[in-house]
Amino acid sequence: MQFWDLRTISYAKPVKGRKINWMKAGILESDGVLTVSPYYARELVSGVKRGVELDNIIHKIGITGIINGMDVQEWNPATDKYIGIKYKAATVMEAKPLLKEALQAEVGLPVDRNIPLIGFIGRLEEQKGSDIMVAAISQLAEYNVQIVILGTGKKAFEKQIGQLEVMYPDKCRGVAKFNVPLAHMIIAGADFILIPSRFEPCGLVQLHAMRYGRVPIVASTGGIVDTVKEGYTGFQMGAFHVECDKVDPADVAAIVKTVIRALGTYATSALKEMILNCMSEDLSWKGPAKLWEKMLLGLEVAGSEPGIEGDEIAPLAKENVATP
Repeated sequence: MQFWDLRTISYAKPVKGRKINWMKAGILESDGVLTVSPYYARELVSGVKRGVELDNIIHKIGITGIINGMDVQEWNPATDKYIGIKYKAATVMEAKPLLKEALQAEVGLPVDRNIPLIGFIGRLEEQKGSDIMVAAISQLAEYNVQIVILGTGKKAFEKQIGQLEVMYPDKCRGVAKFNVPLAHMIIAGADFILIPSRFEPCGLVQLHAMRYGRVPIVASTGGIVDTVKEGYTGFQMGAFHVECDKVDPADVAAIVKTVIRALGTYATSALKEMILNCMSEDLSWKGPAKLWEKMLLGLEVAGSEPGIEGDEIAPLAKENVATP
């Protein structure tokens, strides 16, 4: 057996300014690389901006995207404890105006079931495009619409949404709090859910919205492209610029144009059809879990075998994986 005297081993000092990229190291050493949606996987290898300078490495190794499912127990309009009226697809059109009125009363907006209401739920930061949305509201306020924003994040952005109520008292409310009951009320009571993300690996808000029959108006990025079908379950605004240091006027225009297009369907049979399409989608983990199982079994770890529905997947695999 050979022993090393660590006192005799010398190491070169790190080069100043050079850092180890642990993400790159993990990708190169892995047996498989996955992300949370197929479209985001393509975005990551599309160039430096989307791949954050790892695009060539990811392209070389390969990457698979499996879309996320959602918690269909917590987010279920038929059992949701935070909303006053439970409903299913068969009763959504009767429940919708009542839930909107409850939301309007909760946030202090004029109670009127005939006014289209748009909701936003998310972190107030550049990734989620909350600054683009606020810039668009000054133009959208000219239309017959109400907007409710819920989220926390950067103080400057929290201040922005707080000023909306002062500027547009009968049109807008901005709530800079973490408020689970209100989030459920917005998902249940809004007509449309706005998701203006500059980038979004998967996204859950659009899944929650569709589960409740609320039509998403979304930026065309990441998993949002995989889950929201233009004209069928929602409205696509196109991809936004990923630069976060400024608001691009073209992105603001895209929000305004698409929101106006969505408002044009309000109280029509076309919107009702989209609502029912949304509620008919299987947004659970059932499908994604099968894809994950297939991928894991493909690694051919000793002891792996296909799981039986309801049983643990590949129960012997874990104990046969070598400790790194």
